[in-house]
Amino acid sequence: MPRLPTAKRTTSEDTAYLRRLGSKIREARAQRGMTRTALAADSGVSLRFLAQLEAGEGNPSLLVLRRIATSMSFSPDTFLAEQSVEGSERAAILRTLSRLSDGELIAARELLTTQFVTGASAAPAVRYVALVGLRGAGKTTLGRQLANHRGVPFFELDREVEREYGASIGEILQLHGQPGYRRFEREGLRAILASNEAAVIETGGGLAADPETLPALLASAFTIWLRASPAEHMQRVVAQGDLRPMARSRLAMQELTEILRAREPFYRQSHRQLDTSGKTVQQSFSELLDLLAMESAAPATVGC
Repeated sequence: MPRLPTAKRTTSEDTAYLRRLGSKIREARAQRGMTRTALAADSGVSLRFLAQLEAGEGNPSLLVLRRIATSMSFSPDTFLAEQSVEGSERAAILRTLSRLSDGELIAARELLTTQFVTGASAAPAVRYVALVGLRGAGKTTLGRQLANHRGVPFFELDREVEREYGASIGEILQLHGQPGYRRFEREGLRAILASNEAAVIETGGGLAADPETLPALLASAFTIWLRASPAEHMQRVVAQGDLRPMARSRLAMQELTEILRAREPFYRQSHRQLDTSGKTVQQSFSELLDLLAMESAAPATVGC
């Protein structure tokens, strides 16, 4: 009788691959700002297995990986794709980009956008101003002040979604998951732009990591990343009356730091940045006005 094939033992390459897979899933979850518990509930994958998977100790089936990816609005290919083949043009470009400073990266993106993206302009006119960043950066406070100063309406995109669909964000996520909420978010953004000649728009922290909504925002609104240190983000959230992080302060700070790190490449695509760390509201607002005044007075460029 022919011998049946025997299962191969896990090799060091297999182990390394599973660790990379776990790292990709963990980073994707941070980009979406989802807890592991929320991902387990949305995907139907057990919390215990997700923990093993993110630690590089789980070996998911394709169907399980598809459920995890879909729950976070990613394609399974995002997690399955290997790194670019060494020596390819793409890999060479990526190696070059990895050596550039932040300022050089911004200049490189401007050149690429101007040269290769059809119909793209470096930055839209400043009729619409969008503020992106994590909660606690000052988006609501500065956004309201800016809208009053300019005499235009102020919109909190999350609140617009809740108002339109008659449910809280938590309820929408529970009923429709991340993909559904991101779709409603895009529809809300389109509605604001279509019904207002000018506006100041505060976006939710996770919008920037959405591959469909961020390009639409950048093309339509002058987008500013309001940033702060993780500690200051946390202090401001607590000052707003949310005491939940204090119950698990060490874990909450770790999660916040991971989310910031995972979303930073997306936030950096904004036309400009404003660091509000260690500044009063009035100081930050004055810098925001100066930034917009310079932008209005100069030809449109992708920002620093």
